[in-house]
Amino acid sequence: MSAADRPRTADRPRAAVSGLAAIAALALALGATGCSAVGGAGGGRTTTTLTVYAAASLQEPFEELGEQFEADHEGVDVEFSFAGSSTLVEQIQQGAPADVFASADTSTMDELVDAGLEAADPVAFTSNTLMIAAPAGNPAGVTDLASLADNGIDLVVCAPAVPCGAAAETVERAAGVDLSPVSEEQSVTDVLNKVSSGEADAGLVYVTDVAKAGDEVEGIAFPESDSAVNTYPITTVEDSAQPELGQEFVDLVTGETGQQVLGEHGFGEPGAGTGTGTGRD
Repeated sequence: MSAADRPRTADRPRAAVSGLAAIAALALALGATGCSAVGGAGGGRTTTTLTVYAAASLQEPFEELGEQFEADHEGVDVEFSFAGSSTLVEQIQQGAPADVFASADTSTMDELVDAGLEAADPVAFTSNTLMIAAPAGNPAGVTDLASLADNGIDLVVCAPAVPCGAAAETVERAAGVDLSPVSEEQSVTDVLNKVSSGEADAGLVYVTDVAKAGDEVEGIAFPESDSAVNTYPITTVEDSAQPELGQEFVDLVTGETGQQVLGEHGFGEPGAGTGTGTGRD
């Protein structure tokens, strides 16, 4: 091979750099569109991520609906962020890349709307009601809401800024009792965990949480709960990377299939209440 035919060593790093630059550009493009490449060289597939922010109490039915959504949308991965409703709104306000938001009450959804971060009018899709949860066997002998005020009862509730905490304050006033909880938690899931583990004698949670816990807790209904029924709204988020997919997920939740799944998990019809609370789920 002559010197003219021999590759110049200076050309090799330039080609390598060009290849790396192309890969980096592709990665940036995929990230910007909510997509990613999966698989080996030449055999990868592109997946699209739909990000759903939802109240903690919605975890079980939403995960079930997410699996169905993925089955009906090849190449789509549904990623959930479950937490207190107000925490999620704060994250969205700070720029978190959410496509869909489902709140445990109307007041928290109003915060999203007031910030101009909704892409469509929120739709009420289900409701939930408070119930007393006691550890299996109810060792403290809790019978009703008034019994939670008895001396020696270690009661756990949600903090007042949390929808389930605001609802607890409403039923407390309706019953004319003075509750003195030993702990105020930032999510209804935390309340349920303290009860099911035996750290508390009782807690005020949602009907759906009692159903979710199964044999770990005993649920005790009380009539005052009718005064504080939480309505759950859902919407797509402004500047979503996947607006069409987000709306399709909202349609799934609000449609016949979504309503059936929610009902199976103990949630009520969307028109069952007017909504309470101003904060986290």
